Amino acid sequence: MKKLDFKRTYKPEYTGKVGRWDDLVIPSMPYAMVDGQGDPGGADFGKAIAALYSVAYGVKFKCKAAEQDFTVPPLEALWMADDPTAFVRNDRAAWVWTAMIRLPKHVLPDMLEQVRETALSKLAKKKDPPTDADTLGRVYHGRLEEGRCLQTLHVGPYANEAATLAHLHDELMPGQGLTFNGPHHEIYLSDARRVAPEKLKTILRQPVVPK
Repeated sequence: MKKLDFKRTYKPEYTGKVGRWDDLVIPSMPYAMVDGQGDPGGADFGKAIAALYSVAYGVKFKCKAAEQDFTVPPLEALWMADDPTAFVRNDRAAWVWTAMIRLPKHVLPDMLEQVRETALSKLAKKKDPPTDADTLGRVYHGRLEEGRCLQTLHVGPYANEAATLAHLHDELMPGQGLTFNGPHHEIYLSDARRVAPEKLKTILRQPVVPK
């Protein structure tokens, strides 16, 4: 049985070079998702991450039993705001987000719902759970359709992304006659709990279309 490793099988989607924006076409793909709003350093985002991993590993074990095992891929998030300059200004209270973990193509909504219900029943037995029933109940099966995107690698603290995004929004996209075609997308290649802020690696992705 060959285990699916997203970062190896779909390498261009998880790689980039600092200072260079690559022009990619991203295929449609399914995710486990949970929506929220506010500072990513806040309690709600932390509980959302815990809920996502609970479901993602539940799906993994179910797939492994069916000889369709996969490596749980990195955490990802979509970031939205009524005013895109909220990201450049680092106005975190205005950010609306969708935290998510990619799933294999064969994982359908019914499987995710079964796993989520199992996770909910186990949650009630834990003394100090990292998430709660409300957040776990918000996890859903979604599909992302991004198409053409500009993508780069950011190395360093998340708060230092503003200059890179300002260059994309104010210079690169207008210079190529492009505009936004979906929310700002981040893939967290590093575990912020174990990696120093200056060494964090994050894929930054922006869906685009011609104006």
